[in-house]
Amino acid sequence: MIETPHTHRTGRYERQSKGYLAFIPGTLPPDPPVKLDTNLENAHRRAEIALHKLDGVIGVLPEPNLFVMMYIRLEAVLSSRIEGTQSTLQDVLGAEVKLFRTEYKNDVYEVINYIAAMQLGIEKVKDGPINTSLIKDIHRVLLKDIRGSRLDPGEFRSTQNWIGPEGCSIYEASFVPPPPNQVVQHICALDRFVNTRGDLPLLVKVGLTHAQFESIHPFRDGNGRVGRLIVTLMLYQNRVLQHPVLYLSWYFNIHRLEYYQKLQEVQNTGNWENWLVFFLGAVETVSKQAISTVKSILAMRERDRHWINENFGRSTANAHHVLDRLYVFPSISVNEVRELTSMSYDSSKILIERMVQGGLLVEHTGYARNRRFLLYKYVELFDAD
Repeated sequence: MIETPHTHRTGRYERQSKGYLAFIPGTLPPDPPVKLDTNLENAHRRAEIALHKLDGVIGVLPEPNLFVMMYIRLEAVLSSRIEGTQSTLQDVLGAEVKLFRTEYKNDVYEVINYIAAMQLGIEKVKDGPINTSLIKDIHRVLLKDIRGSRLDPGEFRSTQNWIGPEGCSIYEASFVPPPPNQVVQHICALDRFVNTRGDLPLLVKVGLTHAQFESIHPFRDGNGRVGRLIVTLMLYQNRVLQHPVLYLSWYFNIHRLEYYQKLQEVQNTGNWENWLVFFLGAVETVSKQAISTVKSILAMRERDRHWINENFGRSTANAHHVLDRLYVFPSISVNEVRELTSMSYDSSKILIERMVQGGLLVEHTGYARNRRFLLYKYVELFDAD
C-alpha cells in the first residue's frame, strides 16, 4: 500500500480530499520509452516465434472454425476463474443445452456472458476499431442478468472503487485507481494509443494496453475480464493469429499472484519492463501449450475418423457428419443426430450406441430420458487446470 504521494513514469499517486491516495496513470506510450534491453528483446522474440508457429499449426487444421468455439469457451472459463468463479468447461457445455446440475449455476452464467461478449467483440473488430464504444458494449453483455448487473453495465463508473482484501476500506486498499471524474479522459487517451500506429512492437503495445486498462479500472465491476478480453481482440484484429485461439487467462490463472504483483509493480514503481517480460512469457508459454493441444486434436480426429471408417459401414457418412458436429459442440442427443442426418430416431439411437460402445462418446447427464452424450476425450484436452 502506497502511503505518500509520488510520481514516476507510469503515473503519480495523488492525495484525494478524503485523505486516501489514488493512482493517476500517465499516457501511453511511456515516457521515457520502454527500454528494449536484451532480456525484453529475447522475451519478445521468443513470444513472436511461438505465436508464428501457432498460427502455422492452426493453418493446417482441416476446418479451423470447427475448433475455435472451444478455445473461446476455455478462455471464458479461465478468465472468469481468476475472478473467483468455480465453474468448469463441462459445466458451461451443460448450461448451453440447459443442463444446470452444478452448484455453481451463477458462475456458469458469468462464463456464458463472457463467451457472448467475446463473440460480440470478435465480430465487431473485423471491420471496426477497439474503442470506448466497443468496450462499453462488451461490458454491458458481460454483466447482463448476473451478480454485478446492478453495477452500471456498459457505463463507466461514477463512484470511486478500490482493490484490496475482501471487506477492506479504501484506506486499507492495495490500489486505488483514478477518481471517477477522470475515467473518461484516461480511457479516451488509451483509445487513441490503441488506434494510433507507432514504432512499438505489437505484442509490447498489447501488454502496455492491458496494464493501463487495469490501472484505470473504468468500471465498477468486471475490469479484469474486460481487460483480458481486449488482449484477445487486439491480437485477432491485427491478424497476429488467423483465429482467436490464444487463451492467456490459462497462464494468468496459474500465476495469479505474480500476475497481480507485476501489474501493481507497474503502478507503484513505474517498471513497465518487468511486466512486459512477464506478459511476453505468458504469450510464449500459452502459444506452445496451444500448439500441443492442436496437435492432439489433429491426432484424435484422425483416430476417430479411421475408427468410423472401419466400423460404420453404410452409416459411415452420417457418422462423420456427427463427428464434425461434435468438434464444434461436443455434446449431442439422439434427437439432434436425427435432425442432423435425417435418419430415423431408431437409426440415430443405434449410431450413438455404437459410438458409446467404441469409447467415442460418454453419456453425461445420468438421466434415464433426454440423455446427452459427450465427446469426452476432446473436452478433456481443454478442461485441465
